[in-house]
Amino acid sequence: MPCKPTPKELIATGAIAALAVGAGAVARPRLRNLGATRAERLRALPGDGLIPGERATSTMATTIPAPPSAVWPWLAQMGADRAGWYSFDRLDNGGRASATELRPEWAAVAEGDRFVTVPGRSWFDVAHVEPERSLILRATLDGSGRAYDPRAGRPCRFVDSRWEFFLEPADDGAATRLLVRSGGVSGPRPLTDIIDMAFFHPAHVVMQLRQFRGLRRRATAPAAA
Repeated sequence: MPCKPTPKELIATGAIAALAVGAGAVARPRLRNLGATRAERLRALPGDGLIPGERATSTMATTIPAPPSAVWPWLAQMGADRAGWYSFDRLDNGGRASATELRPEWAAVAEGDRFVTVPGRSWFDVAHVEPERSLILRATLDGSGRAYDPRAGRPCRFVDSRWEFFLEPADDGAATRLLVRSGGVSGPRPLTDIIDMAFFHPAHVVMQLRQFRGLRRRATAPAAA
């Protein structure tokens, strides 16, 4: 559905654009691909092509000194109504501490499941799952932050994005190379492009690095082993 920014949104866009340009066009691509090699950034992943019109793809990576079998259970139980997100809990988990133990009732995950972000309001849909290998989450939100059904078309103000986790055995299976690729499309443009560049993209980098740290700590803890 066509949608034009309001006058107030246009004014805000201009102010944010000035800040975004000054923030550093050179640093941004490097930050959004922290830890990933050139080959990893160019590598085809199962979620490529999932989001029509996807832009601003980011691939971040880290090595966790534990096999995929030790990392996967922590990914499988993510969600605000389950184990949390292992990042800054005050920001993305309602202040509730992310779990530090594996729970059998949270172990199973299947395509079509929901990973709740805000209870009763929004969530990630599980778009693809391959245990110990691939997990793709998709968020489709309208302008009020509520989930919408992409099969019915996109509303005037929307976000359609993916958050993909890909596990690769490393060091003869004793470690895991974890690739996280994100990307999406939103509207109305150019307002959402500027907001993404000035706020959401930097926030993703910070939160993702924190999640890497949380996953590494949990997957290598003696209790997890």
